[in-house]
Amino acid sequence: MRASAIIVAAGSGVRLGSGVPKAFVKIGGRAMLWYSLAAVQRVSSQLHSIDEVVITVPEGFESAARAEAAAAGLAVPVKITPGGIERQDSVRIALGLTSSESELVIVHDAARPLATPAIFEACLSAAARAGGAIAAIPVSDTLKRVADSAIAATVARTGLWQAQTPQAFRRDLLVAAHRRGFSEGIVATDDADLVERTGVRVEVVEGSTANIKITTPSDLAIVEAIIAARK
Repeated sequence: MRASAIIVAAGSGVRLGSGVPKAFVKIGGRAMLWYSLAAVQRVSSQLHSIDEVVITVPEGFESAARAEAAAAGLAVPVKITPGGIERQDSVRIALGLTSSESELVIVHDAARPLATPAIFEACLSAAARAGGAIAAIPVSDTLKRVADSAIAATVARTGLWQAQTPQAFRRDLLVAAHRRGFSEGIVATDDADLVERTGVRVEVVEGSTANIKITTPSDLAIVEAIIAARK
């Protein structure tokens, strides 16, 4: 099955305090964005090929993103567009640029540079079967509901998973879900949330504890340490 990959890289990264958009912060000598593009380039599933990549970036960083795509060795068409105000807007914009010939779309945040090709492939396979799939890991910490700076309740973690990206869906389902979200003013925390609201079954495939989302300087330091240890 043909697939399009959307790499969401339009975040400002203000909390990192780096002075450049998050996706272009250097890790191990490479821009953060490069790692996700390199993973996409290495996806080698015989059943589901990624035939194009759409990257959303802050306005003015289109040339920088194209340079990272070239450095990652992408051998498929690459489309680059300024993102929207919110992540949901960026994905909707990117969806509009995906080929109608693609049966699947896989969406990934550049802020998770350690997602492996195997996770991409697992999400694509599950989405082809079920309609949608996300990478996630089981919640391992004890969860507390807090009100007024005090514990209001302990939340049982049985059956709770922490969502990650990539997330893959049949293209028609994801387009319809985003259109509905836009027309009804639904604000979702991820693409799976929008798709779930349409009644589509979204499966979970096991992600990785290393698939960290970089938000703060401490997250960046952890990822830098992981990458350094792998060299």
